Amino acid sequence: MAKTYDYLFKLLLIGDSGVGKTCVLFRFSEDAFNSTFISTIGIDFKIRTIELDGKKIKLQIWDTAGQERFRTITTAYYRGAMGIMLVYDITNEKSFDNIKNWIRNIEEHASADVERMVLGNKCDVNDKRQVSKDRGEKLALEYGIKFMETSAKANINVENAFLTLARDIKAKMDKKLFSQNWKLFVCLFQEGNNPQSSNPGVKFSEQPKKSSFFRCTLL
Repeated sequence: MAKTYDYLFKLLLIGDSGVGKTCVLFRFSEDAFNSTFISTIGIDFKIRTIELDGKKIKLQIWDTAGQERFRTITTAYYRGAMGIMLVYDITNEKSFDNIKNWIRNIEEHASADVERMVLGNKCDVNDKRQVSKDRGEKLALEYGIKFMETSAKANINVENAFLTLARDIKAKMDKKLFSQNWKLFVCLFQEGNNPQSSNPGVKFSEQPKKSSFFRCTLL
């Protein structure tokens, strides 16, 4: 059966328990809000396909438990992640302070080139705010990470956050693919000008009459 998408991106939501990770995911995947969610046990995921630059991108989004007792389980999912959202609750100072600990977890367990974004969730509850937007921006700037304030309940910036992260991942993949293709082109061009090459993986044969260029056949 043919694939119905061009890219598959694995994303991860991490942060303290109760910051609204599941609500953010539910808002993005189902365009709905449910205030009665219980804390995630272990790990769960949702899937949504989006379109960027004419390409269909399947987002596999993993929602992790914030409790310490599930940390061994959840960190196992870091390695394959292409993008990670670090979520804190703007009405909970401790959840913001712990973002640095979550960043250390990423540095220890995730790929070095993983895309990251900090989300200050529950920005609709401004009367109970404990963490200013400026502090969130400064923290993100300190680590070279993009930052947004979101509200799953009021549907503020949730869609924008996921689309931005997906776009950054795609841009990085396209850049890497271009670099690989360019290196291959340079390699083949150099080999093409050296038909006596001893490279055992490439065979060159001159095409008589039609052209003076060499044909490269990968064995």
